[in-house]
Amino acid sequence: MKKLIALVCLLVLAAACTMQPSGNKDMTANANKAPETKSAAPPSEADIIAKEKAGWDAFKRKDADAFKKLLTPDYLEVLDDGTKDTAAAVASMNDSEISEVNFSDWKMTTIDKDAVLLTYKVTVKAKYKGQDIPPGPYYEAAAYVSRNGEWLAIYYQETLSQAPMPPPPTPKEAASSPMAKPADTTADAAANEKLVWDALKSRNYDAFGAYLADNSIEIEADGVYDKAGSIKSVQGFDASKAELSDWKTVKFDDDASLVTYVVKISAPKPMTEYHSTIWISKDGKWRALFHMGTPAGSPTGAASPEKKM
Repeated sequence: MKKLIALVCLLVLAAACTMQPSGNKDMTANANKAPETKSAAPPSEADIIAKEKAGWDAFKRKDADAFKKLLTPDYLEVLDDGTKDTAAAVASMNDSEISEVNFSDWKMTTIDKDAVLLTYKVTVKAKYKGQDIPPGPYYEAAAYVSRNGEWLAIYYQETLSQAPMPPPPTPKEAASSPMAKPADTTADAAANEKLVWDALKSRNYDAFGAYLADNSIEIEADGVYDKAGSIKSVQGFDASKAELSDWKTVKFDDDASLVTYVVKISAPKPMTEYHSTIWISKDGKWRALFHMGTPAGSPTGAASPEKKM
């Protein structure tokens, strides 16, 4: 019996030893592992609107810390004086005085499970570098992405609304070219955008339309367009002299990316615009879901309220 008891004790002791934590080496290895990235719960439109308003409020109060907490590290904003990162956006607070903001026409569009787009309009009472800015209305767009369980702003763009210009007479040579099979798009958003411009320059409007998602949205100074409206509007535009530069790309996730760039056209009237497009992957194809253009303003940037998110 004593031998049996002794054997049981040895077995219990052996089991206890195997259950002890491993040495410091293993504990250190576990501590050095990167934390797992978790997706945030799908947001409601009200959730995203509240975050966007919080960004405006922080900028208005010149609270840089509160403002930056709402942004991803790779945040970009596009205004009438160019594309800015977080540091430049925060720096612009010192030159801005916003006394009143009025919002309208909110709309949230799902990009994918980890990204959403918010569009809306604002009118403002504000100064930039001591000068009054136009009250608007301004078209606004902001994209939010899920980062470690929280929804943060990754992109913002603003365009001052302008009355539509009379369409120029369409010359005979501007007629649509015969349909050519569009080149395949990839996960490279900048390369995809260049394909779009190749289609415009060759007046292949069928190819242009093939690059747009069925639910695509386009915002320009003269209004908001769906896919059919975008295809119609470009047919009065001569893109042959357009020069594209200053490409920047931000990856939202594996299925969505943003590309921003500058468009310069020398004739018939010199113009500079800042453009952005959100590309998404769906059913194995990359298509443009959202596009926005912002005409360049005055050199001082006084044509728009430097926000903001």
